Amino acid sequence: MTRFVRLRPSADDAVALFAGVAAVVGSFAAVGFTPSFVASPIERWLARRMPGAVVSLAIQFLGSLGQQLNLVAAAFVAVCVVAAVARVAGTLGDRLANRAVGPVVAGAVVFGVATLLTGSVPSSGGAAVGTALTLGLAGLSGSLPARGATNPDRRRVLASLGTAAGLGVVASVLTDDTSQPTATIPDDASPAVRDALEAATEQSLAVDGLEPLVSDEFFSVDINAVDPEVDASQWTLSVTGSVEEEITVDYEQLRSMDARTEFHTLRCVGESLNGTKMDNALWTGVPVRTLLERADPDSDCDCVRVHAADDYYQVFPIDALNGAMLAYQMNGRPLPQSHGYPARALVPGHWGEINVKWITEIEVIDRDAEGYWEERGWHGTGPVETVAKIHAQNTLPDGRVQVGGHAYAGTRGVSAVEVSTDGGDSWSEARLSAPLVESVDWAGDPGETPHAPDVWRQWAFEYEPPAGEHEVVARAIEADGTVQPETEREAFPHGPSGWVSRTVE
Repeated sequence: MTRFVRLRPSADDAVALFAGVAAVVGSFAAVGFTPSFVASPIERWLARRMPGAVVSLAIQFLGSLGQQLNLVAAAFVAVCVVAAVARVAGTLGDRLANRAVGPVVAGAVVFGVATLLTGSVPSSGGAAVGTALTLGLAGLSGSLPARGATNPDRRRVLASLGTAAGLGVVASVLTDDTSQPTATIPDDASPAVRDALEAATEQSLAVDGLEPLVSDEFFSVDINAVDPEVDASQWTLSVTGSVEEEITVDYEQLRSMDARTEFHTLRCVGESLNGTKMDNALWTGVPVRTLLERADPDSDCDCVRVHAADDYYQVFPIDALNGAMLAYQMNGRPLPQSHGYPARALVPGHWGEINVKWITEIEVIDRDAEGYWEERGWHGTGPVETVAKIHAQNTLPDGRVQVGGHAYAGTRGVSAVEVSTDGGDSWSEARLSAPLVESVDWAGDPGETPHAPDVWRQWAFEYEPPAGEHEVVARAIEADGTVQPETEREAFPHGPSGWVSRTVE
């Protein structure tokens, strides 16, 4: 007869597990979600080695949630590693009949390993303290005189659980987010920036539920679950490769160059057709051609590979940089960390992935190559697809229905938006917001101030609804009269395209 042995975790296993949790929470309490967080290097390792097919599926079906799940997996790995260390250290302490040995040894090992992994003493110290504190209090609780029939193993487990939970409360308090929205006008904004942001507010259509022309919350997508932290005082940008003269500038030198302040819209290549990963802001920066002209490129393929501090890279034609800028301000403020501080690339009319954040190098290459996402099956380096999104639906006091959204066509510009309330059989023209100016510091003739071609426009349409259910469809018209393509296409691999529709009752 076959005999099955049922394995049950012991109190020591539970204590070790909670020590692992306390280590990860302690590290988080010390540094928050930064590259020094003990799970961050593990998350980066997992993300960079994940098969391209898996990454593409995660982007299409999970979106940003995929990154968070990867971070959770990395934290779980960190918990398991520390738990194993704690279990071995606890066994060592028991054999030496010294309850202080386990916490001390486990804390020291966790500190050493975490420091090698993250290079951060605060994060490693938080992990070591969490581990040692959990084991120490669990051991102390188990050695105290019992009250009634209380099981000492149970008290040890409860003590370790309480320690881990207490550290979690501390972490939540210490990492409370007090950041300001990026769309608010800073007190020290220049008159030109203030005037531009105020004008954008005035030009925004009064449609409930529709984001204004300058986005309240700008989407952020990159290859990291935890963004890099770059010290502006140590940051440099180099133009290298097939150039007559390689050049390097630091942050202060970049800010001292002649700059432009312009509106630009970014759209994520991996978003859904009517998704919300498309936003607009006012950016200040230096034209990329200023640096390229100094370096004097000499390339056989006229290609560039742009590198970032997080090991991201993208390849595209050098001609795409003609209207590009190296942005260091967003809506009158220094770039937020999540948007590429201290500097990022802005390449008009291309998908958001081209606009490399935390930029460190522009490498002029002799032969064409694939970028980070191309190596994983995507092809989003071309011009962005035209789209008219439907993001607002309201019933007006007079009984009419109001629908609205944003339309964007990259540098091709949007001249009109048409709406159908019968599923595409007939069309009517919607109201459009006035176009934003291209540059708020235009030095030429005021009468010749160009309008921004790489900026979205709002649209709104009101109509008498027919009885019952009906389908509303929206399509954008480009500046040259080209109608947005009707055929719907998924995001992978070229980016989403097609008419957006919504069923209205």
